[in-house]
Amino acid sequence: MTAEEFQRLTGAAPERMVELESFLGRLTEANAVMNLVGPDSLPDFWNRHAWDSAQLLDLAPGARTWADLGAGAGFPGVVLAILLKDRPDSHVWLIDSLQKRCRFLQSVVDALSLPATVIWGRAEQQALKVDVVTARAVAPMEKLLGYAQPYLQRGAQGLFLKGEKAELELQDAAKVWQVEADLSVSRSDPRGRIVTVRSLKRRG
Repeated sequence: MTAEEFQRLTGAAPERMVELESFLGRLTEANAVMNLVGPDSLPDFWNRHAWDSAQLLDLAPGARTWADLGAGAGFPGVVLAILLKDRPDSHVWLIDSLQKRCRFLQSVVDALSLPATVIWGRAEQQALKVDVVTARAVAPMEKLLGYAQPYLQRGAQGLFLKGEKAELELQDAAKVWQVEADLSVSRSDPRGRIVTVRSLKRRG
């Protein structure tokens, strides 16, 4: 996918495309000294990272506030924050337990004046009320649901980007959790799945 194809799919304004290009440059530079994403994935940035993240906006078109758990390199959170700049009252919380990743995320937020707050800490310990809680490549569903439970209990919808083993992960998670969830095919990779969680309760 090219930048032009991404723009056509998302309708991103030219200013947002400039910011995404800047984010890619900062990510490439930082990735040379710290492991944020697989270096082989950067040439496919527009599909594998940007579009993979941006597709979530179509699944929650009315959402204004998002929490990205284990935000890491900024996917999906930074991409969402860039694209949400044109929507009033939007905000993304970027939460990560590693300080060096938070420093990278803060540098991007500052440079691009994003509607985002970086939080260094454990995801499950934050007292945030948001419209959507999301995550990508953080943990198997059983663990991830534990991180997300406080947000879901406060009314958030869960939208989680997962790989081709998502269904198996949900089956394993069902041993611990009573979960109402749907699986949809990722638009960036037909092998990927998006897990939409509507309700969650720990068994026992």
